[in-house]
Amino acid sequence: MNILVTGAAGFIGSNLVDYLLGLGHHVTGVDNLSTGKLEFLRQTKCNTCFRLVRADLLLDENWQQHFESQDLVVHLAANADVRFGPNHPAKDLEQNTIVTQRVLEAARLHGVRRIAFSSTGSVYGEATVIPTPEDAPFPIQTSLYGASKLAAEGLIGAYSEAFGMQAFIFRFVSILGERYTHGHVFDFYQQLRRHPNQLRVLGDGTARKSYLYVKDCVRAIMMAVEKSSERVNIYNLGAKEYCRVDDSIGWINETLGLSPRREYSGGDRGWVGDNPFIFLETSRIRALGWQPELSIREGIIKTVEYLRENPWLMGGQ
Repeated sequence: MNILVTGAAGFIGSNLVDYLLGLGHHVTGVDNLSTGKLEFLRQTKCNTCFRLVRADLLLDENWQQHFESQDLVVHLAANADVRFGPNHPAKDLEQNTIVTQRVLEAARLHGVRRIAFSSTGSVYGEATVIPTPEDAPFPIQTSLYGASKLAAEGLIGAYSEAFGMQAFIFRFVSILGERYTHGHVFDFYQQLRRHPNQLRVLGDGTARKSYLYVKDCVRAIMMAVEKSSERVNIYNLGAKEYCRVDDSIGWINETLGLSPRREYSGGDRGWVGDNPFIFLETSRIRALGWQPELSIREGIIKTVEYLRENPWLMGGQ
């Protein structure tokens, strides 16, 4: 297939590009490199099946021409800064919702019939049903990030009905693995590099979260695209388990051989919109034959090992 990937130089995007090229697809990547890294696409330089378009999906216009003759668009580009959303309230709306509408319109104008979208488990807010299925009741939104993604889901559904597109919407838990550049493992590792004897922890360490290894994530995305037949297909993506923040800290410390003193900020959450219990029901994607290959513990360890081998991500050598 001819596949266009937005956010192609990002964490999930670059792993997806590698996977697609390995399957023999022709891939066009679009990225403004504001958070994505050219280093993540280093292995594509000599691959004639890949081309990178450097463009800002919100501000530029020239990227839309590259939607011509595409069989599938995988829209991963987004502002993923959940924690600091209240510091810049318009950013999630602009980079997540408005950009998604622009991508949908480019797809419509150029006859692209299928679009896959990276949503988030945050759209469930503080869910009352655990594990949370795709058809769970929607509570009041608790983060600007989640609200912007839910609005984007609505646009995708409406475009699919109005213009005969097929949509694949993926509600992720937090993703871990190679090329990971933000999140709790990154934050803890960065702290421990500077101060190996102490670790500041937001909350009280009891929050329960589920995570998924990035290569398991990209396999799930493409399996759903291959096997789904509905007009709008919605899938939760996550592991069939969860862990406490303190469990994750223990695995990080074990991998690094450290025993830092933990300093907790207190309370059951780290910031506004931080759900203290995230655990998604994933039987729908598993019914297609998908299973994650790595456990949460294994994914966290791989992430720490990757960060240790790539100090340049934190400005080190």
